[in-house]
Amino acid sequence: METKISLIMLCRAVIVGCVVWGSVIEAFIVRKDFQVESSDAKLSTLQLADKYGYRAEAHQVVTDDGYLLELHRITGSGSTIYEKRLPPVLLMHGLLASSADWLLIGVGHALAYQLSDMGYDVWLGNARGNRYSRKHVKLTPDMDQFWNFSWHEIAVYDLPAMIDYVLNITGKERLHYLGHSQGTTTFFVMASVKPEFNEKIIFMQALAPVAYVEHVKSPLLNYFVKHMGVVSAIVELFGISEFKPIPGIILELAKMLCPTSQANNLCVNILFLLTGDDPEQVDPNIIPILLGHIPAGSATRQILHYGQEILSGRFRQYDHGKIKNRFVYGQEEPPRYNLTAVTVPVALYYGANDYLSQTGDVQRLAKELPNLVGYHRVESDSFNHMDFLVAKDVDKLLYRLLIDNIEKYSSEDD
Repeated sequence: METKISLIMLCRAVIVGCVVWGSVIEAFIVRKDFQVESSDAKLSTLQLADKYGYRAEAHQVVTDDGYLLELHRITGSGSTIYEKRLPPVLLMHGLLASSADWLLIGVGHALAYQLSDMGYDVWLGNARGNRYSRKHVKLTPDMDQFWNFSWHEIAVYDLPAMIDYVLNITGKERLHYLGHSQGTTTFFVMASVKPEFNEKIIFMQALAPVAYVEHVKSPLLNYFVKHMGVVSAIVELFGISEFKPIPGIILELAKMLCPTSQANNLCVNILFLLTGDDPEQVDPNIIPILLGHIPAGSATRQILHYGQEILSGRFRQYDHGKIKNRFVYGQEEPPRYNLTAVTVPVALYYGANDYLSQTGDVQRLAKELPNLVGYHRVESDSFNHMDFLVAKDVDKLLYRLLIDNIEKYSSEDD
């Protein structure tokens, strides 16, 4: 009897072992590790693309108010041929970020590379004030006036200029738009303030959409908002108009404090306090690369504008204070953005553990969009704000769906 029981237990152990090892093997087959190097932290977007065998170009776009934006274009790799029949795709980064966001996790994983491999004409935007767009026809970054903008101006001037430029260069009438975080905010503002641009977009896909931010969960951001009156006064008093990239010396210090050998290091935990914790999806090798590219610079006013949105619970223009608002807007309160004017087909993608783009705020946005064609919760309970760009499983959890939708709407646009 004991022998029989032992044999049964042995068989069960073998079966369980096979199932476990089968799952491990399957995981390695489905998900390859990111092929990235620590030196990627110091490379520009064009240098990253070139390093990994992709043809890339820099284009200069001039806005109506004089900012010179650097727009990056990836036309393929050595193994692919760019086909002009496919529509262009414009990818727009979030707050404190840049065009590099769409390349950081490397070949075979990053969305820009995947789209380029399929023959799409991929364009990567850079908003005014980041490391690639720090020029103006008259102003310099040393002048406070250069930084006198929020994401409202990025929406009203930068996005229209980039969209028109891409369509003019490619000879196409419409393009695909994908934005992450602030890249969605600016799109919704543009499409509501300049509704004629709805006709120039085939399909808009919003990753971690940010319009309403009343329910932001980040302890770091909520602490900032709690003391925003003091912060605003300090910013005004000392003329702190620019939020700069991390200095090189701090990056070197971060290497010691946040070794890639430790999956749960200090830098990862700080990131989690801001964006939401998701240790299972973090590849420690990506953290120093991420720190090398984010923050990429922005105007302080962009951050203050989001703080105002959290306090007011509304999606509206920058609040200068009642007196100045009367001069700027002709009323004491800033005007609200009219989301019913966003008539382009829109799909929203949100994470259940995203501290910055909370489910309740995304639901509120979804109810106000007149042409919502997709509303997707990423199938991971811990998916956070940065996972949309750097999660280990972002390809199978999200990018395949994004690409399928681009393919679908591209065929319908032919």
